[in-house]
Amino acid sequence: MSLYITSLNSGSNGNCYYIANDTEAVLVDAGLSCRETEKRMKRLDLSMDKVKALFISHEHGDHIRGVESIASKHKIPVYITPETFRMGKLRVDPSRVFPFSAYAPIAIGGLSVMAFPKFHDAIDPHSFVISGNGVKIGVFTDIGAVCSNVIDNFTECHAVFLEANYDADMLENGRYPYHLKKRISGGHGHLSNVQALELFLAHRPGYLSHLLLSHLSKDNNDPDLALNMFRTHARNTNVVVASRYEESAVYHITDTLHPFRKPAIHKPAPPKPVQISLF
Repeated sequence: MSLYITSLNSGSNGNCYYIANDTEAVLVDAGLSCRETEKRMKRLDLSMDKVKALFISHEHGDHIRGVESIASKHKIPVYITPETFRMGKLRVDPSRVFPFSAYAPIAIGGLSVMAFPKFHDAIDPHSFVISGNGVKIGVFTDIGAVCSNVIDNFTECHAVFLEANYDADMLENGRYPYHLKKRISGGHGHLSNVQALELFLAHRPGYLSHLLLSHLSKDNNDPDLALNMFRTHARNTNVVVASRYEESAVYHITDTLHPFRKPAIHKPAPPKPVQISLF
């Protein structure tokens, strides 16, 4: 009972996450070119033939850059909200475009993909939980503030791609103009290392086997700094950084540490900020 995951790239230069069982796979976001996506998958011995759907979180370029070419070349359906599709100005064959709604799981073979709304400076942003074989994988990036939706879903996952975008001191003292600093840290931008760590410490389930720190800023974070913050508290969770320059390893996520799972109750309500303070 397992799923397989990898980050093909994670950062403002492109985001693409692969989740699969033995027969089907989905990509969450397609921020790399088709050629680069194929190249990285080939290095990992992964086949694009296995990819049965693209799920798009929001319209920013680092999440949709490869959608048109991948969908066209490989005849892959694109699951995207109507507002995100409109704002992204995507030119995709309408027969391959499918809407999704928050809290309504979509079956892709033996995988189930559920979206939920989040805080981010986009028209209709969502994060995703992908389930299959008794395993749940979360893709939680581009989040301005931890909300009840993030917490509820984080507590159920066996592995998570979790945003740790910036170090607060590096952002404050860095070269970015004031308005951009406020956009990043202002509640609809990105999670800091500390915000992500607080979520991890307060709400991780005991069976969380893998945490992939994702969407790290090139200018306002340091991979070793972020990694050391989390590994100090990791216990039985394998913590790695999802690179902005290359694909990660393929991780095999099993259900062996999850004997007493309680089903989540998802309510179609807008996200609400939750104040977590452990420091």
